[in-house]
Amino acid sequence: MDTLNQNINLKLSIWLFALCLMIVAMIFIGGVTRLTGSGLSMVEWRPFLGFLPPLTETEWTRVFELYKLSPEFKQINSWMEISDFKFIFFWEYFHRVWGRLIGLFILIPFLYFIFTKKLKNKILFRSSIILFLVCVQGLIGWWMVKSGLNEIATVSQYRLSVHLSMAFIILGISFWTALDLFEGTSKNLKSYDIIPLLFISLTIIAGTFVSGMDAGLVYNTFPYMGDGIIPIEYGNLGFIDPFENPVTAQFHHRLLASITLIIIIIYSIHYIISNPKNLRILLLLFAIICQFIIGIFTLLYSVPITLGAMHQFVGVLLFLSALWVLHSPKKNTF
Repeated sequence: MDTLNQNINLKLSIWLFALCLMIVAMIFIGGVTRLTGSGLSMVEWRPFLGFLPPLTETEWTRVFELYKLSPEFKQINSWMEISDFKFIFFWEYFHRVWGRLIGLFILIPFLYFIFTKKLKNKILFRSSIILFLVCVQGLIGWWMVKSGLNEIATVSQYRLSVHLSMAFIILGISFWTALDLFEGTSKNLKSYDIIPLLFISLTIIAGTFVSGMDAGLVYNTFPYMGDGIIPIEYGNLGFIDPFENPVTAQFHHRLLASITLIIIIIYSIHYIISNPKNLRILLLLFAIICQFIIGIFTLLYSVPITLGAMHQFVGVLLFLSALWVLHSPKKNTF
């Protein structure tokens, strides 16, 4: 029976690890979509009929004419020809289709494991939550895009933050569950063990507001912002300043990133002293140092697409490495 359960757990963990890879790819694709300004190129939402792109010039002309009616085309991209439009359309189309593939990749194995009675107890509950959240994420994605189809040709930074945060929540639940199945459930945690993950998460959320307001373009120097560490524009908008002022959003992201770097260095030293070969801790330390350096260069070079995409991708790896550190196995209870 133990061998049978181990085989089942292995299959389930492979499914969820593969799902994690797809979500990581999705976050990367979404980042490139944002960086290339492609997110508002598809003004239609066809959740069940949108698998195929335009296949004829007539269809391309139709979708381009729809895009011409959008605020983004009128205010920003009126210079575009259909060849330019095809480039931005590709990234948004790729983003949406990949989301549908993730949905199918969850749903089909989920139904198979249900019918074969391999999903039980907590794993059944968590898998159901993941499936539900992925469906919700699709709605959030359109809700976000819709905010940029009104008079102001940009998506709401609040909705962008919700959309990306939800992606990390789904990724976190999937990865943690896969680890539970693969190496056993986590032991009782010390209160301070969650601090690195907490600050990484806060920094990511702050980063969503930087992205949503293009705040990476306001001060392209480091460590100073203008004449000092704290920019003179800080706090100009009162209570809403952290969420509406691009300068403040960038400052908060810098501040949280710096605090996170210091915390993880101290945390890592604490564990490395007793176990210098702790791969999890070493990976976390390496990831935060790389991410901090990439973040600085992304800022200094005014957020080029390559560095911006790399910064977001390494941020995902940093998040996963913190989860891996947090997950210390004991006897499997599933």
